Amino acid sequence: MSTLQMVHDLDDYEDFINLESFAGRPLADYVAEVQRTYCADKRPWVIGYSGGKDSSAVVTLVYLALLGLPPEQRTKQVFIVSSDTLVETPVVVDLIIRTMNQIEAGAKRDGLPITSHPVIPKTNETFWVNLLGKGYPAPTRSFRWCTERMKINPVSDFIKDKVSQYEEVIVVLGSRSSESASRAQVIAKHKIDGTRLARHTTLANAFIYTPIDTWNVEDVWKLLRGAFKYAPDDIEEWETPWAGNNRPLWTLYMDSSDQGECPLVIDDSTPSCGNSRFGCWTCTVVTKDRAMESLIKNGEDWMLPLLKFRDELAKTTDPNQKSTYRNFKRRTGKVSYQYAKEGEDITDERKFVPGPYWLEYRQKWLRQLLSMEKELNEKGHEIKLITEKELHAIRQQWLKDPNEPDWNDSLPQIYRDVYGQDLNWVIDDQSRFDASDAELLAQLSFHYDVKPEMVMKLIELEISLEGLSKRQGVFEKIGSILKQDWGTLEEIQQKQASLQKRNERDIHQETIESIEIEMKKVQAQLAAADQLSTLLDEVKHNDN
Repeated sequence: MSTLQMVHDLDDYEDFINLESFAGRPLADYVAEVQRTYCADKRPWVIGYSGGKDSSAVVTLVYLALLGLPPEQRTKQVFIVSSDTLVETPVVVDLIIRTMNQIEAGAKRDGLPITSHPVIPKTNETFWVNLLGKGYPAPTRSFRWCTERMKINPVSDFIKDKVSQYEEVIVVLGSRSSESASRAQVIAKHKIDGTRLARHTTLANAFIYTPIDTWNVEDVWKLLRGAFKYAPDDIEEWETPWAGNNRPLWTLYMDSSDQGECPLVIDDSTPSCGNSRFGCWTCTVVTKDRAMESLIKNGEDWMLPLLKFRDELAKTTDPNQKSTYRNFKRRTGKVSYQYAKEGEDITDERKFVPGPYWLEYRQKWLRQLLSMEKELNEKGHEIKLITEKELHAIRQQWLKDPNEPDWNDSLPQIYRDVYGQDLNWVIDDQSRFDASDAELLAQLSFHYDVKPEMVMKLIELEISLEGLSKRQGVFEKIGSILKQDWGTLEEIQQKQASLQKRNERDIHQETIESIEIEMKKVQAQLAAADQLSTLLDEVKHNDN
């Protein structure tokens, strides 16, 4: 039997727990505190696990504490939840999955009430459905649309589900004051007097427990390195209480630049990933992903195509490139403008606020993504860069795109070109416009001087209301379509300029008419005053 398959109990760690100091206190103090907090009530625990050193240390501490309790006191469930955004750095995903499986297997063997639960975003909130499907621009510091959709919401939904089941839960985090001063301040602000708990900043009936908040990074690595120098000979360095091994985690940190980890995000106060290695391989919040670059330099060179793809997305966030990659219309179908400075022309193309990515770029990037996935798997890497559910959702977004409906239904063909086979595509004949429909609409629209996309939207609206006895709000919906900006940017700007001039003429004419009316009123009042003055003179004359 190998070392990692051997079963240990808390006695094997007794000297380590009693003799090693963490933040000036023996580890035994922290183990006892975790045990007291665990046994104090019936509220189950949710441990946030990101795969990094801090969350690994918390899981280790809790595991040791539960090992030290008699079986009859291990009454509360401990749910270890990890958030998979579906675009996590592949080497980190592999490490998390392997560790979660080992923890659950070890807990089952040791009689501990610990289970693992990976959570993922809803299909309509994933990175690819938003970026490739809806055309959302790659995230930036000023528009980080991904965090809430892909990280906060899945974990919050899991916590809320447990709250509905158990009424209250305690969320255990690996937050440390030295790592995130802002996070420490937020937790301190919501501390409950007389306890180690704080109220969750956004979720009712959820409470936060941070057992290693006073530790420094050396303390964390000391725990993760393990009790081998105190324990029996069959315990190796880096071995975990569940008979796993932390050496791959240490190697991961050593093989990439030391820039911190991406914590499990539970609310807006959790620090962002920034330059960390434990984040999404698609992250464009920073100009360069130095963490992935370091991993590639240290042996993970198979990830180079992913880095190049990520860098291509990052280029689209350059302000000088936005008009190249992004539509001039927003998803509302309207052209929006930034507030122009005094004396500037709002029709200047640099001033309009760019909308979603053009469909042609989304099609190109999807083809590249699928090709990368296929090539990596052919080279022996078991990897899924995009799920089938996402592909189906993206296809529906393209078919019903508010600005560029995909007349040709191109996504199935792109998939077929790459993989040489089809998925089980949903066929909806009720409102499906194809290339022949587009050609016919283009001919008719040219004859009647209307835009084919506008006609298509009106027809789609009519079909969607077919069979309804009460078509409430139909005129408002029709009006909304007609009020959208149709045509090229030049046509739209010319139309807006014309309307502006006409409005200015109307305002000018209304002003003149208003002045004339006021002048007539004044003239009438003067005439009345003259008449009154004459009448008064006559009265005075008669009195005399």
